[in-house]
Amino acid sequence: MAQWNKVTSKGNVEDRRGMTPAVVGGVSLTGIALLFVFNALSGGTTEDFLGDVFQMVQEQPTQQQVATNEYDGVDAYEQFAVAVLGSADAFWSTMLASERSEYVEPTLILFRQATTSACGTASSAVGPHYCPLDNHIYLDETFFEELTRRYGAESGDLAQAYVIAHEVGHHVQNMRGTLSQLHNTRSTEEQQRLSIATELQADCYAGLWAGSLKDQGILERGDIQEALSAAAAVGDDKIQETVTGRVNPESWTHGSSEQRVEWFMKGYEGESMEVCDF
Repeated sequence: MAQWNKVTSKGNVEDRRGMTPAVVGGVSLTGIALLFVFNALSGGTTEDFLGDVFQMVQEQPTQQQVATNEYDGVDAYEQFAVAVLGSADAFWSTMLASERSEYVEPTLILFRQATTSACGTASSAVGPHYCPLDNHIYLDETFFEELTRRYGAESGDLAQAYVIAHEVGHHVQNMRGTLSQLHNTRSTEEQQRLSIATELQADCYAGLWAGSLKDQGILERGDIQEALSAAAAVGDDKIQETVTGRVNPESWTHGSSEQRVEWFMKGYEGESMEVCDF
């Protein structure tokens, strides 16, 4: 287990897990995977897939406080998230300062089932994701249970930290204008290419951050394998093969397991942001 107690920086984490939506329009990670595969086998485009996903979760939930002691105070997972995000914030603040750019710290929202965001409804169905309109990362940590059980990722703190770091990578891309390039692309073919490249770059950025943990003595032997296992588990080919036994590269949006591991390691073994350029 990584020694998160060595991290002195604290990230901005908002815990909404004690809030339940009056209306939940989401489905499970399995449901999103099945939709992904159906889209792939039917010849749908990346734009079609994303449209279907957000149509599934477009119903806005209203939040109501529930009487529960489960999340009273700061629990172990919130402490973990604060440390991981704080470490990532400190790393990227230094990295961007080297190119004379200011780093604005994002906020990590912990939730269950669904919650509101500037991008619409943040649903467990979509999985961990970043909203560029409010600079927030949305995470239902029960995502990791299904990732381990169904897709074979190793359980462990660095596997979960990798997912948070990947989303922070998208935040960095947003600040540098990379996401705008993707959103302004009209060609479906070019949009798919940039979508995959953007995801792989975020993996590379996560690797850069993980490499800094190694230098600080935070990682222990074997920790990095947890992150590599998580990266491999969320490859497009792994998800397709697990659900149907068939793989359709033309429908990919995030890259293969091999590519995701490769780009994470590219950052982990690198020393500058340039190694992540595409």
